[in-house]
Amino acid sequence: MNKMDIKYDANGLVPAIVQDERTGTVLMLAYMNEEALQKTIETKETWFYSRSRQELWNKGATSGNTQSVKSLSVDCDGDTILVTVEPAGPACHTGETSCFFKPVIEFESVRTVIYEVADEVKHRKANPKEGSYTTYLFTEGLDKILKKVGEESTEVVIGAKNRDFEEVTNEIADLVYHTLVLIAELDIDVDDIKRVLRERRP
Repeated sequence: MNKMDIKYDANGLVPAIVQDERTGTVLMLAYMNEEALQKTIETKETWFYSRSRQELWNKGATSGNTQSVKSLSVDCDGDTILVTVEPAGPACHTGETSCFFKPVIEFESVRTVIYEVADEVKHRKANPKEGSYTTYLFTEGLDKILKKVGEESTEVVIGAKNRDFEEVTNEIADLVYHTLVLIAELDIDVDDIKRVLRERRP
């Protein structure tokens, strides 16, 4: 990154938006000066400048909630930086995943639902719960899970042939859920599949 691309304000600072590379969740907003930006690039961890303490700080140096930098880009005007990271823990000092947890207008986002369901499935595998359907599938084992994946695949085909939007949508959701159970059973991660898809993009 060319230093001339960055437009620092009168105090020598530029806002930096930090985003979870895996889920796309905006984690925090902080400020960088030229030294903090350089340290971020060199160490591949986020460094910021504290306006209140007037000193550099390395995210997670005290808490252990570090942020491994995956990409760093500047906006079209050169006055805001976007940093995508792999977080090792919550971004917010309150313990929340993101600093932006106080809604002004609430709506239900589906952006991260695949990750949420996948994480819940893995949690249920590690922590069986009586009466849980997911626990039942893991208890029955791979053959049962594969049988359900096969059944749901067939239901998707039938729904598609019928051109029934509601039916095929529900059946695809069932297939995705059972596929997430399958990959958890095989210790595969959603990100492993995303990497393959990225490699196959035309």
